[in-house]
Amino acid sequence: MALLLLVSCLATARHEATSGAGTFTIEMGVGPYIGASVIPIKTTGISLEQPLFSVLGPGQVEGSKYLAPIVPTAASATIIAATRDAVAIHELQLVPPPDPHAKLIAVATYYDGVVLHSAQDFHIVGIVPIDGAPGDVAIASNGDLYAPSTDSTSLFVISRAPWAVSEIGNVPFGNEAVFDRADGSLFVSNRDVDGKGALTRVQASTVERVITGVTAEGLALDSATHTIYVGNINDDSIVEVDTRTLSIRRRLATVPRTFGLALDARRGYLFVVSNRNAEMPGGGFVATIDLHPLHGRLIARSARLAFPLGIAFDAQTDTLFVSDEDTAQVYVLDARTLRPRHAPLAACAVPWRPHLDAARRRLFVPCARADRLAVFDVDRLQAVRGSPFKTGRYPLAVATSS
Repeated sequence: MALLLLVSCLATARHEATSGAGTFTIEMGVGPYIGASVIPIKTTGISLEQPLFSVLGPGQVEGSKYLAPIVPTAASATIIAATRDAVAIHELQLVPPPDPHAKLIAVATYYDGVVLHSAQDFHIVGIVPIDGAPGDVAIASNGDLYAPSTDSTSLFVISRAPWAVSEIGNVPFGNEAVFDRADGSLFVSNRDVDGKGALTRVQASTVERVITGVTAEGLALDSATHTIYVGNINDDSIVEVDTRTLSIRRRLATVPRTFGLALDARRGYLFVVSNRNAEMPGGGFVATIDLHPLHGRLIARSARLAFPLGIAFDAQTDTLFVSDEDTAQVYVLDARTLRPRHAPLAACAVPWRPHLDAARRRLFVPCARADRLAVFDVDRLQAVRGSPFKTGRYPLAVATSS
């Protein structure tokens, strides 16, 4: 047996154990993990006999899950998996929770959970695994984080003062999350609820929902008018929902495969991404929908784009940033004309949903296939120093604390 050497803080570690007739592998990240997390212990190479798990060091094992404790200083724990014929060993890094007032970048990564980075130098502060694959992360006014799971029925809550990780049930298959600072509500788009897409509102421990269409994908919130827009990618519609009553005010025809949404609340325009590539009829593009009560219709569209996906709107410069999963670029479009106002920004492989931090004048672009986060200065339209930087596996969304 050999002890796994820690090569990278985010590498997926594999330790193959052989003894007698047995061979199997522990496959887990090595951290650094923040306490109060529940980390599944996964093994490969065993067809019949399941190993028994134990731990040396802080924390405990329940079944096939490691319960990471909150530690005051950096520590390590060794997971041991044993069968009658073999033993595998895996070491994890544990770190204390971040300062409740620290400015963080939170990244929802499909395979590693929520990865927290320093907003100052981008280093990894710690990882918070959740029991499921997070599709998004939102930050509340008090700094707490919310991460919906794309493959379970739980919403995960990461409280920062005091540090704790908890679940809210009955929030199935969450795609995106947006926090309404006006009344403290959290809204989550649901990919599938009994065959339909939906919007879920969470207020404290109260969970309510409205069916929106087929496969809800895309959210845009206007707190001032108590309105949220929900895209339905598989029925080419957008619904306008009253955030107070959770009732649908109207249904708007939109573009094929509606995916990303961005709102210009001042002008009453909604920008919509048609998530299609060159091989699909019509190709992909960005469109503008006039939301005024007497209109509610498409009034402009961009030229064809390779394979557009996510979108962010900068109201200060009237600029749209559109990620493209084929070209590994971010288009820079004039929001008034939908024409290019700058050459595309080079990101990294499969850029997903961009996030604009308007106060810091930064655009964050998670690159799903590169396991990296690209960061741009939106005034200079260039990458910042250190971009793109390493994050968790398959990042999909970003949130930044104020």
